[in-house]
Amino acid sequence: MLYSQQLDKYYVGHTGSSVSERLQKHLSDHKGFTSFAKDWQIVFTEAFESKSEAYQRELYIKKRKSRKYIEELIRSVE
Repeated sequence: MLYSQQLDKYYVGHTGSSVSERLQKHLSDHKGFTSFAKDWQIVFTEAFESKSEAYQRELYIKKRKSRKYIEELIRSVE
């Protein structure tokens, strides 16, 4: 999960590559939701055996549509 202080928004996604490489793509020039800010930072990660499992987890979190749930996940690892 990424967070932008400028937008005060979270971004939930998954990657099959390294998390830091993926963050750099979000910070570079591209189209999409994360292109609206350049201050994204990693605030939460989870590891999975497969990209499919990671994608299922992403969908689960997004279906919750809850900022409170996301912030509880982040606090759970602090």
